[in-house]
Amino acid sequence: MTEAAVNANGHDASHVTTRLDAVVIGAGVAGLYQLYRLREQGLSVRAIDAASGVGGTWYWNRYPGARFDSEAYIYQYLFSEELYKGWSWSEKFPAQPEIERWLNYVADRLDLRKDIQFGTTVVRAQFNEATQRWLVTTDKGELIDTQFLVTCCGMLSAPHVSFPGQDTFEGDLFHTARWPKQPVSFAGKRVGIIGNGATGIQVIQTIAGEAGHLKVFVRTPQYVIPMKNPKYGADDAEAYKSKFKHLTERLPHTFTGFEYDFEHAWADLSPDRRRQVIEECWEDGSLKLWISSFAELFFDEAVNAEISEFVRGKMRERLKDPKLCDLLIPADYGFGTHRVPLEQNFLEAFLRPNVEIVSVKTNPIERVTPKGIQMADGTVHEFDMIVLATGFDAGTGALTRIDIRGRDNRSLREDWSRDIRTTMGLQVHGYPNLFTTAVPLAPSAALCNMTTCLQQQVEWIDDCIKYMRSKDLKVIEPTRETEDGWVAHHDETANATLIAKTNSWYLGSNIEGKPRRVLSYCGGVGAYRQKCDEVAASGYQGFAMH
Repeated sequence: MTEAAVNANGHDASHVTTRLDAVVIGAGVAGLYQLYRLREQGLSVRAIDAASGVGGTWYWNRYPGARFDSEAYIYQYLFSEELYKGWSWSEKFPAQPEIERWLNYVADRLDLRKDIQFGTTVVRAQFNEATQRWLVTTDKGELIDTQFLVTCCGMLSAPHVSFPGQDTFEGDLFHTARWPKQPVSFAGKRVGIIGNGATGIQVIQTIAGEAGHLKVFVRTPQYVIPMKNPKYGADDAEAYKSKFKHLTERLPHTFTGFEYDFEHAWADLSPDRRRQVIEECWEDGSLKLWISSFAELFFDEAVNAEISEFVRGKMRERLKDPKLCDLLIPADYGFGTHRVPLEQNFLEAFLRPNVEIVSVKTNPIERVTPKGIQMADGTVHEFDMIVLATGFDAGTGALTRIDIRGRDNRSLREDWSRDIRTTMGLQVHGYPNLFTTAVPLAPSAALCNMTTCLQQQVEWIDDCIKYMRSKDLKVIEPTRETEDGWVAHHDETANATLIAKTNSWYLGSNIEGKPRRVLSYCGGVGAYRQKCDEVAASGYQGFAMH
């Protein structure tokens, strides 16, 4: 090695085992594409992933019922028509096994596996100020010296588990985001499931018919939309593949990166026409009502109240039982201010004699015991199996679980424990040559068809590195002033929405002590892309480069 034996940060450089141009953390949707792009421009690059295979979210989340709620034909890479048309989906919203197969198809078509290190966790990354490069440490004891570090860890990838006593449970206990590969049988078993967000809903509706007795612990009821999931034959596949050019032009510029977008202004329509639009969106059996009916539902309390009551009415028609309605239909927040799940007979699961609801709003879970779950009032519910659908430390958790150290040994974990800040969700002041995807203050943190937003971020990062190499520049970092400006713009945009007034993981309020900030940029996917493009066109104004 050419470095001094011991560098300025105290690392013994003689232990460096590999020298690279770039390290990509993660081999999911973003990581695969980032690896491909950086490799195409001639960099020596390696992707590192804790899993044994590719897929990211779609590798880990193999719980019963896991599936898309973006239409399959838009949840795809759009940089290659050949890659796009070489895969055919079996239905509109495919399940996890098919999604995982698709990502393996991508890895094989692009010959990516040779540059992916599986079964490995990045535990530490330190910016070496003497060499202006990153030193990345893995759990295998390897120390990698790299110019660029790109995180593609996913925004929902750090499982949130928070009940004392879990290790004492004598039955089987699973978190949905770390589901075993081998089949799990629920037949005849007493099953408890904690959580009824998008993941919990998919599990509940899938296992209700199999479990001997299912108890669902519910704190916050959810607005839900019934999914319509037609099968795709050869003609259907040909039809959506024929739209490839349209999709490449359309998706990057809509509000949420979906094919559909807001087309109506509430004030321009009569009450009858508004109702007609709402009904049409509902009947689509997709997320259309949420992200393509009326943009005003995000900003105007009166509009939101009317649409919320429409959804409540649809849910009441199916549940009928007043007690179930009280427990499963939201009353204290508006439609669309939380993540909106699609479902398939979720509500009907609670009409089954073997399914029971336990409300934890006024009697929370205190701990897990050897036999089951103990409530605050001392009641113990006994189970053979417990399923934790308790969500994630969204946006930040995947990175704060790595010891990332920037200039002056500053800690990203400590910085984000005080204030969650980024520059456009692409870099963080104080961490030179660290590029990020799917972190806070960009649409990819929540409000986006993920492939649309992740592709855009990957391409911006790739173009930025290409620009630096063309100018023989070694280091890039956003200035403090640039980051302050973006945070202020983000907050102004977010705080104008009803999302900012509603407790949910969108604000990090599911994690005790997490700084409160809307995680996702709310200005729209198209507007965000335009701002990113303007930065690139200006020669990365606001970013210090040398």
